[in-house]
Amino acid sequence: MHHFDRIDGALHAEGVPLEALAEAVGTPFYAYSTATLTRHYGLLREAVETHRASLGDALIAFAVKANSNLSVLATLARMGSGADTVSEGEIRRALKAGVPAGRIVFSGVGKSDAELAFAIEAGVRQINVESAVELERLIGISADVGAADRGAAPQIAIRVNPKIGAGGHARITTGGAADKFGVPAEEAPALYARAAASPHVTPVGLACHIGSQITMLEPLEGAFRALREMTLALRAEGFPVSRLDLGGGLGVPYHGQTDLPSIEAYVGMAAGVLDGLGVDTVFEPGRLLAANAGVLVSRVIQVNARSDGRRFLVLDAGMNDLMRPALYDAFHDLVPVRAREGAVGRYDLVGPICESTDVFARDRELSPLQAGDLVAFMSAGAYGAVLASEYNSRPLVPEVLVDGDRWAVVRKRPAHEEMWAREPRAEWLA
Repeated sequence: MHHFDRIDGALHAEGVPLEALAEAVGTPFYAYSTATLTRHYGLLREAVETHRASLGDALIAFAVKANSNLSVLATLARMGSGADTVSEGEIRRALKAGVPAGRIVFSGVGKSDAELAFAIEAGVRQINVESAVELERLIGISADVGAADRGAAPQIAIRVNPKIGAGGHARITTGGAADKFGVPAEEAPALYARAAASPHVTPVGLACHIGSQITMLEPLEGAFRALREMTLALRAEGFPVSRLDLGGGLGVPYHGQTDLPSIEAYVGMAAGVLDGLGVDTVFEPGRLLAANAGVLVSRVIQVNARSDGRRFLVLDAGMNDLMRPALYDAFHDLVPVRAREGAVGRYDLVGPICESTDVFARDRELSPLQAGDLVAFMSAGAYGAVLASEYNSRPLVPEVLVDGDRWAVVRKRPAHEEMWAREPRAEWLA
């Protein structure tokens, strides 16, 4: 579900014509729909509340890595969302956007000492520990800052790798045996016991996240059952386990699929697995909330027609603006902002970057397109702008947030001189 529809033949973001935004902001640019963000969050919140008896006091913590724009984060924060973060910068972003520290989870396989100290001092809700060596570092850092003496020993969860990898591509699978994330399931109980023996940390639960763009419930159910069994085993040894962090990863319909699990089915499955366990839960959706809330609008520079029949649709957006297709062969539907009449043709969708990987799609069937036409990459609200760069010295792509018939630039396109100003010349080259 999204709120990008045609009105009088032209694609709109809610009540705002994308043509008007292109005229005001220039292309390429990202446009986000407030209505889609809030609808998806509301559906998940409603499903979680329906199963409160099984899921306890559930926190929905938006995965900041999916879309870290401050206005997007603030939109969700005002609805009660927390934040799943993987760096000090993301913690700071969440706080800046109005997410209370008590609703922030800090994950990540390579947290630095400075980041761990910052998370402790900020008072985040939970630090997900991903290795034995990280736990020892965290204990030492907590002792150094005197957290326990202040009654603020950080609450932690042990992130378990259940050897269940899933996701839309090998590069977005995080729960397999060969993946770098989490503690092998057989090592987690000893790590939990070590944490419980220290006065400098407070173990409260277990966590897992097995991948992204998961289109079946079975792998997720397997991971959740593994957490349930481990919880019971730890309790049998006398250790309290009051919280389970279920991660995220539920897929969205990039290809227009209609057979994906619904939010209600996903939450209901989790509730069924955890029923009677008496734990609070954490859900960490990213793509699920943001993907269909955003589009990348681009303009056709030219159509290169070759004698062999191949046609290249050359766009002013490149892989530096939308990395997902080059990074892991991701699919994004491309639609004209204002469609032309005529026969469907096949195009290779390419950008202006000086790389052979700057290809969005091959042999895509599209209605006729000409130089100057506007097009929109759909479902681009997650892992789009966050992965953008200034490669080829191209200014960073701007972002626009729409709310009904109003809109605002929420990240501007820098001028070239602003880009150069970030690079002071060495004094001997002045």
